[in-house]
Amino acid sequence: MPVALVALALGGFGIGLTEFVIMGLLPEVAGDFDVSIPVAGYLISGYALAVAVGAIFLTAAVTRLPRKKVLVSLMFLFIAGNLLSAVAPVYGLMLGGRIIAALTHGTFFGIGSVVAAALVPPNRRAGAVAIMFTGLTTANVLGVPLGTFLGQALGWRSTFWAITAIGVLALIGIQLLVPGAKVDADVAPTRLRAELTALRHPQVWWTVAITILAFGGMFGAFTYIAPLVTEVSGFAAGTVPWLMLVFGVGLFAGNLFGARMADRDLDATMLVLLVGLTVVMAAFGLLAGFKVITVVAILLMGGFGFGTVPPLQTRVMTYGGDAPTMASAINIAAFNVGNALGAWLGGLTIAAGLGFTSPLWVGAALAAVSVVLMATAAATKPKTRADEEIPNPVA
Repeated sequence: MPVALVALALGGFGIGLTEFVIMGLLPEVAGDFDVSIPVAGYLISGYALAVAVGAIFLTAAVTRLPRKKVLVSLMFLFIAGNLLSAVAPVYGLMLGGRIIAALTHGTFFGIGSVVAAALVPPNRRAGAVAIMFTGLTTANVLGVPLGTFLGQALGWRSTFWAITAIGVLALIGIQLLVPGAKVDADVAPTRLRAELTALRHPQVWWTVAITILAFGGMFGAFTYIAPLVTEVSGFAAGTVPWLMLVFGVGLFAGNLFGARMADRDLDATMLVLLVGLTVVMAAFGLLAGFKVITVVAILLMGGFGFGTVPPLQTRVMTYGGDAPTMASAINIAAFNVGNALGAWLGGLTIAAGLGFTSPLWVGAALAAVSVVLMATAAATKPKTRADEEIPNPVA
């Protein structure tokens, strides 16, 4: 494994921690700034919106720049955003810091995926992408619980100081460990017009649509996991963090498993994972009243759901052809669009009085549609030998 992947994973860990740790610190942040919980919640939704915007427009702005320099610059921006959050005297500046940090999210993972793939042989690209995303999954498994504990013990600002320090370490690691000459040679800067031309391939858009639906299903259901497990499954409120840890373990395992299988057969892996996700959420919706089944379902939901990340990113980069960066970044934006869509639809069903299991059925339905789209995409991809010789996205 190239040691440069560790530096990229550390950057992913910091970014993942920034995105998710605020969920456990909302009461403390709201109390400090004297705002309501819903208003403090804008720190989450504002971040997600900025991720989608940054993934598209910031990536477009840097397509002609050397990839290593872009990654280093993004980490500087990430550090500045979290530093502003740590010292913000008023809510508005805190929100501004969150938005600044979020702007780096999509572009970092978009370009980072391309760089990671360039560091390994073609048959190991999905695995390399998975190693970078291991930082994101580790943030969910370990970072968020530890960051929440730190913020509750020493004040929420201490968590953002810690994230700032992680950003500094990632910056140093990328500067020292990512081989700029190799990356810049294998991943040549491209013009924006070339990047946009690459997006004409229909398989790119099939993949983006699958990303939105699959992650909309999984995270839309998981958004409402706390009331589900307490009100339906009968768990005490104090067990919710442990169940979130179980979900994080599923994310971590699924990420590695999905990468291993995708390097063997990309589309077949996607179909298996999406069918598995659909079945697990439907079964969870039927059997949520049983505690043991709830624990297993949470684990499998995370595993099948996040197992799709390496193959989805690899697929969109592959069909992005000679200019994969914009395609990769747009797919990162699609993850966040899916999260917002699933949470919104799940909230509508709860508000309509359909109960706390209803987001699971929404999730199962979205995942089922993604299965149909994946099967269609696989059936309509280029069939001839000439057409199958898709340009190497990192060569």
